[in-house]
Amino acid sequence: MKSVTRRVAVSATFAAGLFSVAAASAAAAQENYPTRPVTLLVPHAPGGAVDNMARIYAERLSAELKQSVVVENKAGASGMIGAAYAARAQPDGYTLYFNASIHSINPLLYKEKVTFDAVKDFTPVSLLSRGALIFSVNPNVPAKTVPEFVKELKTNPGKYSLATSGFGSAGHLGAAKFLNDNALTDRIPIVLYKGAAPALQDVVGGQVSGMMDPMLSSLPQVRSGNLRPLAITANERSPLLPDVPTMAEAGFPDFNLYSWYGLWAPAKTPAPIVAQLEAASAKIMNEPAMKERLASLGFEAAYKDSAAFSQYITEEMTRYGKIIQDANITVQ
Repeated sequence: MKSVTRRVAVSATFAAGLFSVAAASAAAAQENYPTRPVTLLVPHAPGGAVDNMARIYAERLSAELKQSVVVENKAGASGMIGAAYAARAQPDGYTLYFNASIHSINPLLYKEKVTFDAVKDFTPVSLLSRGALIFSVNPNVPAKTVPEFVKELKTNPGKYSLATSGFGSAGHLGAAKFLNDNALTDRIPIVLYKGAAPALQDVVGGQVSGMMDPMLSSLPQVRSGNLRPLAITANERSPLLPDVPTMAEAGFPDFNLYSWYGLWAPAKTPAPIVAQLEAASAKIMNEPAMKERLASLGFEAAYKDSAAFSQYITEEMTRYGKIIQDANITVQ
């Protein structure tokens, strides 16, 4: 009996030793993070606003971490394919997830069709930046202001339509809110496109009348005269378009809408790694050079740490939910 007891004791001691070694190894891995390239997963196609913002951030994050940060695009299903992939990734800090506000909008629209939990399956690391939308129209549209456009839509509804770069995007919610606020939901169609490029192409070509879209993609078309800006959805005017009023100035006071961009990690990512990424993000987004670069694209640095970002997501989801409910946006 003593022999059995001794064997049990030895086994327990051996197991405890293995656990201690594993724990020490894990602690060392976190302390030395990162020791190999980091993947920054973007759930959208290359070339769009999210992808461009991710690449700007990845370049600086690589320098801060002193390790390669590789952007990997996994597009499809309004970003949900890439989000599901990121949710299942190992929570070791080597797969990070970069997305826009659509990450918090999708679960409100698709509900049971979403194969991941947009809150519980992710650790919010940092809110990074945000940008207002430009509400622009084809130059052949007679309206020069938002009120004039509303009047034109109500007078000749069959002539007009609005485009959106993606179902559930900030631009989609903005267009739906605009139509709902003006009792035009059932009179003006919103045409869905797979990305900003084809949507803008058709607005410029006159196949669609107008759209709300981030400055990053719309500003070049506005500057070239291919689009006429009516307003921006920010709290104040943009230095890039000082003559263009805000929606509030145009007579729509409850219309502050931003496309924002953030960094997440899979749930259960170790706190020391999250803290390191937070610190790197804070430094990057507070750099004068980064702020200047973002401003030139119509964005602003809007850093929030993990806790503040989590609270921000909760507040935004509440606001998005109201827009979706009021405008009766449903998945077809």
